[in-house]
Amino acid sequence: MVSKPAERIQVTDDDPMSRRLLVRALSNAGYACTESTDGIDALRSVRADPPSLLLLDFDMPAMNGAEVLTRLRADANPAVAQLPAIMLTGHGGEESEVRCLEAGADDFVTKPINQAVLRARIETQLRLRSMRRQLQQQNDELEAWRQNLERDLAAARLTQQSLIPQKPPVFAGWDVAAAYRPVIQVGGDIYGWLRMQDGRTLFWIADATGHGASAALLTTLAKLLFHHGTVENTEPTQIMRAVNADFRSIFGARSFMTAMCVALDPTTGRATVVGAGHPPLLVARHTGETEAIASSAPPLGLLEQSVFSGSEIDLRGGDAIFLYTDGLYGARHDVNPHDSAARLARLLHPGAPNAQALLSRVMEQTMSADGKPPPDDVAAVVVQRTNGDFIEPKI
Repeated sequence: MVSKPAERIQVTDDDPMSRRLLVRALSNAGYACTESTDGIDALRSVRADPPSLLLLDFDMPAMNGAEVLTRLRADANPAVAQLPAIMLTGHGGEESEVRCLEAGADDFVTKPINQAVLRARIETQLRLRSMRRQLQQQNDELEAWRQNLERDLAAARLTQQSLIPQKPPVFAGWDVAAAYRPVIQVGGDIYGWLRMQDGRTLFWIADATGHGASAALLTTLAKLLFHHGTVENTEPTQIMRAVNADFRSIFGARSFMTAMCVALDPTTGRATVVGAGHPPLLVARHTGETEAIASSAPPLGLLEQSVFSGSEIDLRGGDAIFLYTDGLYGARHDVNPHDSAARLARLLHPGAPNAQALLSRVMEQTMSADGKPPPDDVAAVVVQRTNGDFIEPKI
């Protein structure tokens, strides 16, 4: 078994007899000792090879203990500047104590020296030194972990940005705007739009559990599942049923996500709405009235056999639909989604010139309602019908 090396103490005293007695007593106690004959010698030795602790006499010619510590504490090398130091002084009383501590000493011992007291104070300073080193090591490890996390989040952010549409679809007669604001670099919200087999456009939005890289991975999966469901199914209820089944088969009810989708026929303005545990879809009519369409099923992934039903709506010129995640109204447990939807509905201005203006108004009013950023990710999509002839959408 390899024994632990002895802590090395540098004894600095201009009196040879006092120095020899200290070295002998500390060596017998198991410490390794080096000697310095005066303050100048102590400075040179400490800077060349810092010991575990410095035992320093206060009264020395040429450079006293206070001057030595003043220079050591200002040294650029942390091992020197933070070296534990115990001052030895022949002056008793509070004034002497204050002088030692003001000079930068970690502790002091008055002469004549009580060996038991000296050893106890040395051990205390060595323990504190060890604790500081452990704390520094933990801080270094934490900083390394933080940097790795930042790199992971940056990679996840780039991945998620590639998944979230950067430009809305363009087709005459309709105007689309969208916004996404995660709490950190990445989040658990995602939205998108897909061309369905029958020519309709499916607008969808989802909110996965959690934040950060893990939630971003769920949003990646959500996009894949919606794409896969749209390829194999022709109705939004069937698409949601397929997404739920695939999500459930992967996670087995250990994770879930809320979702809302709208299958819109741009030629007629007729749309089918299907929700799963998601905040109500808002319909802003050009007349100033609003409607809220609630989800018909629990969040995706909770139940193996969820029953999905669709709600039919007709959109006329000036009407708009508003899909959003619960981060828009705080995502607190004490918030009633229906009450919050009603508050959001009052912000949907029927006279907004376009979808972006309508979305910007809602985002500005909700994001700064209490002067603080929302505690959850925020995503929102506005689809507004305008007056115009239909052409093939560019998705």
